Amino acid sequence: MEGGGAQPASSGSEVTTSGKVDAGGGGANSMEERFADSCKGKLGLDESMTRQAMQLFKESKSILLSSMSSFGSGSPEEIERFWSAFVLYCVSRLGKAGRGKEDGGITLCQILRAFRLNIVDFFKEMPQFCIKVGCVLAGLYGSDWEKRLELKELQANVVHLSLLSRYYKRAYQELFLLNDAKPAENSAEPNPQASEYYRFGWLLFLVLRIQTFSRFKDLVTSTNGLVSVLAILIVQIPVRLRNFNIKESSSFAKKSDKGVNLIASLCEKYHTSEDELSKALEKTNTLIMDILKKKPCPAASECQQDSLSFIDPEGLTYFKNLLEEDSLKSSLLILEKEYENAINTKGELDERMFTNDEDSLLGSGSLSGGAINLPGTKRKYDVMASPAKSITSPSPMSPPRFCASPNGNGYYNSKMAPITPVSTAMTTAKWLRSTISPLPSKPSGELLRFFSACDKDVTDDITRRAGIILGAIFTGSSFGERICTSVRSTNRIDAIWTEQRKMEALKLYYRVLESMCRAESQILSGNNLTSLLSNERFHRCMIACSAELVLATHKTVTMMFPAVLEKTGITAFDLSKVIESFVRHEDTLPRELKRHLNSLEERLLESMAWEKGSSMYNSLIVARSALSAEINRLGLLAEPMPSLDAIAAHHNISLGGLPPLPFQKQEHSPDKDEVRSPKRACTERRNVLVDNNNSFRSPVKDILKSKLLPPLQSAFASPTRPNPAAGGELCAETGIGVFLSKIAKLAAIRIKGLCERLQLSQQVLERVYSLVQQIISQQTALFFNRHIDQIILCSIYGVAKISQLALTFKEIIFGYRKQSQCKPQVFRSVYVHWPPRSRNGKTGEEHVDIITFYNEVFIPTVKPLLVELGSGASPNKKNEEKCAADGPYPESPRLARFPNLPDMSPKKVSAAHNVYVSPLRSSKMDILLSPSSKSYYACVGESTHAFQSPSKDLKVINNRLNSGKKVSGRLNFDVVSDLVVARSLGDQNGTSTATADIATKTPVKREQPDS
Repeated sequence: MEGGGAQPASSGSEVTTSGKVDAGGGGANSMEERFADSCKGKLGLDESMTRQAMQLFKESKSILLSSMSSFGSGSPEEIERFWSAFVLYCVSRLGKAGRGKEDGGITLCQILRAFRLNIVDFFKEMPQFCIKVGCVLAGLYGSDWEKRLELKELQANVVHLSLLSRYYKRAYQELFLLNDAKPAENSAEPNPQASEYYRFGWLLFLVLRIQTFSRFKDLVTSTNGLVSVLAILIVQIPVRLRNFNIKESSSFAKKSDKGVNLIASLCEKYHTSEDELSKALEKTNTLIMDILKKKPCPAASECQQDSLSFIDPEGLTYFKNLLEEDSLKSSLLILEKEYENAINTKGELDERMFTNDEDSLLGSGSLSGGAINLPGTKRKYDVMASPAKSITSPSPMSPPRFCASPNGNGYYNSKMAPITPVSTAMTTAKWLRSTISPLPSKPSGELLRFFSACDKDVTDDITRRAGIILGAIFTGSSFGERICTSVRSTNRIDAIWTEQRKMEALKLYYRVLESMCRAESQILSGNNLTSLLSNERFHRCMIACSAELVLATHKTVTMMFPAVLEKTGITAFDLSKVIESFVRHEDTLPRELKRHLNSLEERLLESMAWEKGSSMYNSLIVARSALSAEINRLGLLAEPMPSLDAIAAHHNISLGGLPPLPFQKQEHSPDKDEVRSPKRACTERRNVLVDNNNSFRSPVKDILKSKLLPPLQSAFASPTRPNPAAGGELCAETGIGVFLSKIAKLAAIRIKGLCERLQLSQQVLERVYSLVQQIISQQTALFFNRHIDQIILCSIYGVAKISQLALTFKEIIFGYRKQSQCKPQVFRSVYVHWPPRSRNGKTGEEHVDIITFYNEVFIPTVKPLLVELGSGASPNKKNEEKCAADGPYPESPRLARFPNLPDMSPKKVSAAHNVYVSPLRSSKMDILLSPSSKSYYACVGESTHAFQSPSKDLKVINNRLNSGKKVSGRLNFDVVSDLVVARSLGDQNGTSTATADIATKTPVKREQPDS
């Protein structure tokens, strides 16, 4: 194939690699001068901080000059501002000087304002800076610089505070007026004092977070604190400013003889725990007494206040004159000073800005894509589109948005609260609290019978392992430090919180393990599950999955995925083996947690399982011996798992006097001098594989040989062990086959989404999918240490070239940027390890842009496959002939036409009208369309009137849409039930031909290439 490369001179400008500044000219020096002026003039840094910042700027300058056009819009001026901000943030976090103002430090807000950047853009571009300058940062600040930088934690904290501020604003406007006479929406100029109540509540919450919680606290605990602030505002704010009638409001339905039970009513409304809310309220009251020096009434019942009328005072505290005009102003000043002192100590963001929608630092866009998954956010492909095929019961559709109330108060005054990310998190936490927490913290009787039915009773081993692994995950050090260390009681509070989360994870682990054992025993027709229950890696994956769900439920900031992998000693590939089974064996798992696991599975498949040190390579080297040279050249093999003793010693966990487990001796080397690098020779590593996994072989292997080996047992068996259920192929071949089939399905989903956005025809889509499938089966090494989207982007461009489409790389990247999974580093930073005799003369490891990767690596490798596609012959037929001649790949996915993908996302069916059609989930369809009720529904292809053709039905619908009549009022989609959705049945794949036809006739929308 000629002309398949992306030419830097012409089409290469599509993802620009030019635009560099002359390093030898005056441009570089002037940049240094401008940076030095900013440090001293704009930010007023002292000599020490300025010197450190200039050192990092100078050492990274060459990288900056070669990275022009890699940040933001690509203009040199903007890139310089980004780079300067990144350098100063790293110095403020990692430098030797303190981070407080008194030590010459600066806050992130000061940095952003000085260089005219906003938070969203900063966090979107910062990871790219870390990739490029990582080696420089390691040299200056040590190998742990990334952990100390706490970039992901701070980003998650920003996302949480943004959500909480909107949650607080919504709740406040629902409960209170911002004007004495009218609701907030109809008020032109709110009463200044009334709006100061709003500011007081947010400031009180921020100080509460700083003084009482850890520096990075989870979303659920923070929400409990916010609801406690709302409770205080209800009691303290004058009745005339209420937006509700306490006696009649359905939001305060919990009542007793003494009046409304405020705490219980708020718990029902905001899905919090009464116990947790009471504790949070107690902390808030203590803070008011300690910081604002306010004294509570001896008994709230004795205070004759209008705000307490018809409210049961039990458990409430009333402070006289807390929000009176004079007292309010002084309280605000005290809280402001308290908060400023705290953020100046640690150099954090000024979180007061989140209540000001006009603040230029907030920016626009979302920070939740990819790394941080928020509950309640819409996903393009739901659980049905998961690469795990056996998750057959799809989750309900995304929660509807709330609608404005016609009475002008902002929201409907009903029990159906608006569904937001925060409310969804609270609902999920309620499941953990009501379903998992009441369970015993020890294995049930049935589970103990499974343990004792093994060749050797494994009860002690399993309970000991669970204690050590969960102890390593849920340690005090895992959840960050405090800004104010003077509050001694917070250590005890954090210890209680950590122990509660640990118990929840333990109970969930035992619950799902029992369900799995029950299912496996039915397959085996016996209770002896020695092969599975004695497998160390399986149990660690199960514990990690349970802990991850608990952490995801509470939305912790410091223990975000993949932290559990490091704590448990497993890899992403290991965890991917249990996600599907975990979901299948826990029926009560909430929709959001299923989505979370689905999101994790996508992350594992798209890149994490392909990273260096993944245990996938230890199986792949057995299943595909031809790849062993490349795997060893790149040093990709995983280290053996650390032993339980090593984990316990590292985290100072008491072993309880139990003897070491029999398989620990193979998990680590007793000789400290033994080399454990992944770069060991292939033959030596294979010996380690066999030795390490002999302990995983079932002692009753001969008995089970004649039976089908359950998928879970074969997934965690030794890679070199034959799998009786698969015609004698090795377990590694079976496992890699399952893994690659999931990769192919995920690729199909991504290809379909991007091709539809680019308006490519069905033929091009199928060609791209066919090419990616051939790369998976024949050129698997292209995925090593890379992201699946990098291969897809290059495949689309390659197919476009051979199909003679006028599609540029710039247009492909422009479309990819709009995909939900997009991360800029995917196309800006592609891993390359140049071979000793590369044609460009380079050697060693490097990260390059997508065009360089395409021209230098992708095209030389994939050119024969593209030639096959371009020749007009059937690639499937040729591949089958090749496989027949060279020997089959039993672990490879068979090349096929583009698969039928169930899609739960609404389709816009009219260009001129906002009309969407969503396919009904198959499970709902089966229930609603039972044999006795099918005749009651009109399906696509059936007429809605007797003896009338479907085309006339469509004509009636189109005439109705084109009649020009405007529908009065807004449609309220909040109250659309599944029964209503059932009336809009449609074939999930019935529109593919029409869509392809439209796409073929529609010209590809393109921007003009850069000159």
